[in-house]
Amino acid sequence: MGTLLLIDGTAVAYRAFYAIRGLSTSGGQPTNAVYGFIRMLRQMEKIWKPTHRVVVFDGGLPEDRMEALETYKAQRPDMPDTLQQQLPDINEFLERADAAAVMLERFEADDVMATLARQARESDAGVLLATSDKDLYQLVTDRVSIIPPSKSNERMGPAEIEKKTGVPPERIVDWLALVGDSSDNIPGVPGVGAKTAAGLIRSFGSVSGIYGRLAEVASERIRNALDKNRDVVMRNIDLMTLQTNLSCSLDWEAAKVRKPDPEKLLPFFKRLEFHAMAKELEE
Repeated sequence: MGTLLLIDGTAVAYRAFYAIRGLSTSGGQPTNAVYGFIRMLRQMEKIWKPTHRVVVFDGGLPEDRMEALETYKAQRPDMPDTLQQQLPDINEFLERADAAAVMLERFEADDVMATLARQARESDAGVLLATSDKDLYQLVTDRVSIIPPSKSNERMGPAEIEKKTGVPPERIVDWLALVGDSSDNIPGVPGVGAKTAAGLIRSFGSVSGIYGRLAEVASERIRNALDKNRDVVMRNIDLMTLQTNLSCSLDWEAAKVRKPDPEKLLPFFKRLEFHAMAKELEE
């Protein structure tokens, strides 16, 4: 079936927006996020040569996570206006480039990517997940890898995930449940950092193993913190386990990576004054 590249479009747009400053048309229209977004996609495709590709965007916060934790992602500021202004152009580029894009209302990109990755695995395809989100580490297998947008020439498989976190991909949810995730405003167990959590999981196998043998935890401070925050850890497991059965079907034909059509893309590049990209197409 080939290789499917799943791109966290919202994260890549943010990264492009902050990585490139001050780029705009002669009329003052901001274009930095659009330009960076296109460059990142092209770079990933050049390096990894996927046969299929889908860009996934956040569709909002799911009700079940908000009910479980009212402050979930509440610390995140609103999207900057100048980035918001560029989203229509990013979407237009994807349409003109015949690049499949998906957004499900009230669902996060992570869950959509998890659902599409499962479907791809069931079709015996390889999967590359372009994301910097640790939640998606839980999906990594011998056929599913992470491509960090900041280092798109690197590929993280099970061994790399375990080296980075101290636990294998199948224990990432347990590890995150203990540590928490400040980027999502999810508190963990006070006093339990990444290394301590990894050590506990290596010693006891899992969160259930830890709580099944809590009296064996050597540190009284850690033992008491785990006992006091048992409900927090169990809630975190529910929060951090990605959904893989959303109502979203992988359209293999639409997801095919196709050669760019100059007639579609040239007017777009010229309008945004991406002269180098336009010249490349013309040649």
